[in-house]
Amino acid sequence: MSLIRSLGYLRVESTDVAAWREFGVTVLDMAPGRGPDPEAVYLRMDELPARIVVVAGERDRLAATGWEVADPAALARLTRALEQAGVAIKAAGGDELAERRVAQMISLDDPFGNRLEFFCGAALDTRPAQGRYGTRFVTGEQGMGHVVLPAGDDAAALHFYTDVLGFRLRDTMRFIPETVGLPPGDRPLWMRFLGCGPRHHSVALAPIPAPSGLIHLMVETESIDDVGRAMDRCARHDVPTISTLGRHANDQMISFYVRTPSGFDIEYGTGGCTVDDRTWVARQTTAHSVWGHRFERAGH
Repeated sequence: MSLIRSLGYLRVESTDVAAWREFGVTVLDMAPGRGPDPEAVYLRMDELPARIVVVAGERDRLAATGWEVADPAALARLTRALEQAGVAIKAAGGDELAERRVAQMISLDDPFGNRLEFFCGAALDTRPAQGRYGTRFVTGEQGMGHVVLPAGDDAAALHFYTDVLGFRLRDTMRFIPETVGLPPGDRPLWMRFLGCGPRHHSVALAPIPAPSGLIHLMVETESIDDVGRAMDRCARHDVPTISTLGRHANDQMISFYVRTPSGFDIEYGTGGCTVDDRTWVARQTTAHSVWGHRFERAGH
């Protein structure tokens, strides 16, 4: 069993925090949260104080993904495993813990420079996380969703995320470079889908350049009506959608993609499958979707 339970949060640096505030509350229908930085945007999906935190920065980028472990003992075991693998880690100080509202945290960079934070003891917010339009997000033991991170070396990515961190390979997608805007090549590229809990995948790794450091974030809602209403809000507020509605071939998610103010995309979906590792068999696919998901702009 993986020591990592789920994707806990995203920290984003933005050149336009006000645009994120409007986007998160009006388009994504997340509830505004509160935090120690009065200039930052805190977006809630559930009882956690914030699942997305946006702070002012000199450029638009993903600052870190936060990963939840069960308790201090699990975080200590993960720390020992990382140290034994020769990974440089940093224990969080008081200011970082207060900003993230967690009891303990360590941080590190993966082999591709993606900043990862591992935490336990998250504070809870007892106020209802109710957006303007009543969207209900699927979180709980599945975490806040999944992220797709850029990773240029497939073998190094698999070793680090499976052998060192303990994620489990759930699926592999085979594709040709031209499909993602890369120069033509005679070798296929591989996208790896990795899980740490019941969600089909909490992180995917792909050899796709991402100026912001994030290819996309997925959030899941409880109903297809939540997804449809979000599409209507995108049209009403002239927010660029990146794809049509579609169903993915591997996790069965019905979703569309929308561009964030920071340049990366959010997959907004419903109906994703869950996994029992006792019976799950990892497979390979060349199909991105069963139907739909016609991408209208580059990058996802």
